[in-house]
Amino acid sequence: MHDAHDTASRPGFEPEAFLRTLTTRPGVYRMIGAGGEVIYVGKARNLKKRVASYFRRAHDTKTQALVGQIRDIEITVTHTENEALILENNLIKAHKPRYNILLRDDKSYPYIYLSDHRYPRLSLHRGARAKRGRYFGPFPSAAAARESLHLLQKLFPVRQCEDSYYENRTRPCLQYQIKRCTAPCVGLVSEADYAEAVQHAVLFLEGKGGQVIDALGARMEAAAEALSFERAAELRDQIAALRRVQERQYVSGKGGDVDVVAVARQADVTCVQVFFIRGGRNLGNKTFYPRHAEHTEPAEVLQAFLAQYYLGLEEAAGSPIPAEILLSHPVADEALLEQVLSEQAGRRVALVPRARGERARWVQMAVANADQAVAAQLAGQASVRRRLEALQEALGLDEMPRRLECFDISHTMGEAPVAGCVVFNEQGAVKSEYRRFNIEGVTPGDDYAALEQALRRRYTRLAAGEAPLPDVLIIDGGKGQVGEAVRVLADLQVSGVQVVGIAKGPTRKPGHESLIVAGRDRPLQLAPDSPALHLIQQVDAEAHRFAITGHRQRRAKARTASVLEEIPGLGPKRRRQLLVRFGGLQEVARAGVEDLAGVPGVSKALAQRIYDVFHPSGH
Repeated sequence: MHDAHDTASRPGFEPEAFLRTLTTRPGVYRMIGAGGEVIYVGKARNLKKRVASYFRRAHDTKTQALVGQIRDIEITVTHTENEALILENNLIKAHKPRYNILLRDDKSYPYIYLSDHRYPRLSLHRGARAKRGRYFGPFPSAAAARESLHLLQKLFPVRQCEDSYYENRTRPCLQYQIKRCTAPCVGLVSEADYAEAVQHAVLFLEGKGGQVIDALGARMEAAAEALSFERAAELRDQIAALRRVQERQYVSGKGGDVDVVAVARQADVTCVQVFFIRGGRNLGNKTFYPRHAEHTEPAEVLQAFLAQYYLGLEEAAGSPIPAEILLSHPVADEALLEQVLSEQAGRRVALVPRARGERARWVQMAVANADQAVAAQLAGQASVRRRLEALQEALGLDEMPRRLECFDISHTMGEAPVAGCVVFNEQGAVKSEYRRFNIEGVTPGDDYAALEQALRRRYTRLAAGEAPLPDVLIIDGGKGQVGEAVRVLADLQVSGVQVVGIAKGPTRKPGHESLIVAGRDRPLQLAPDSPALHLIQQVDAEAHRFAITGHRQRRAKARTASVLEEIPGLGPKRRRQLLVRFGGLQEVARAGVEDLAGVPGVSKALAQRIYDVFHPSGH
């Protein structure tokens, strides 16, 4: 396919002699450094003219530094410039040259998959789209796809359970009890009614929510006329929920499939934001921080990004290239990129660097997001992100985890066991989302049963929508605890969560931990200076601190009459009002100062004293 013309390595590179041998045909050139490594890859319509330009012009600082390190140049002649562009992209990904703009590769993009069954299943899907059924997406991340799945389950009761789970049910599961499924597994819904829910879910995924609302409105009126007021009220609530979703997610104006790509740069941080618009709906955005040499202009970053990001995606992720890609900056090879992407997609793909009207607002939004991401990096979030990226690499995840949860069980010889759950994201600890679980009804010292109870209570609530699911669940324990966690999550139909156990070893010294990763045969041992290990140690220590604080509070409460009785100014009548208003002591402990002050007879100062009892300073 290519005619190769590769120079032999030589101790002293002589540009003039080399340039005399060059062809004027299109191709790719690779600049080699002192150690034999590829330091830059470029393409050219005319190899002789392009390579000669490095040695015959005054250049910017970046190019001068590059030329000063060249010890050899290798070329590959191609038949066309299009072929050169594709080869350049492949070589950049293979060699990762220091002077090229590098995009960290992500694996295949997630889709929502509707199976081809009598009672179809909705699920998250990655990889080749080989199975029969329908695929909707791509989504920018697994979190965005899971959020949409969760939303669909609230709006349309279509099953999301694994086929093996579905086929072996003898009674309805939790999803039926919380009205997220109509239990087709045990015949509690007719095939026609289920098919209608599937049709509405498909229309919603296609961006045709208005049609769903019209259909539901007609059914609501029919139910009211038939005096079936309870059914009419259910349909009314479903319509209201759909309208709220539309207000939040839909694009104003025309629908269609569009990507919006914007770049922002400040100091040494560059960010590229990609927004995904599918069927007229905003499916969210993905953030990239390309590595590149100093003094690189935003338009150069954008041009390199477009080639690396889109070339090859057709095969890897199932035709995700939309008909239009809106850009924040014009790029030099716009016509060439359009031609290559159109050939790859098998249809017209347009790059639009100067969008107008409503489309311009989408570009402005993407630029604003890129600016915000750069500011966040410069404000000190980079270290957290580096640790999350290191954890992604260590665990082999498809994308950077954005939410971690960690559980720890604390007790004293089995007395007053408490499970602590802490939450971390890209900003660090999210203390407002920490939760404690008082363990009841288990054999003292049975950590497996305590862990099962805590996980079941936590993820039953998350399945019902209390909070988003984590990308990684960390357990303080070894293979047995990890197996228990995997079993509980499978039983609750919680998927897409990577479970990791921390086995401390006999010495329990930091740096000697082994990670038990669900799905792997062998423990993972990270280097003591690994940023991923440092993050896991931080999260684990926080979970332990949080759990032991809760245990001590519970133990103190068990050894005295009541923690509420010890609060000055809180008499029996007000204690009773608090417990009735919040439904028990545990909910009082969770309440904020404003909530507590809303109880008759509880002043702001008293509410603060109550709050402080359950939230000691620093905890």
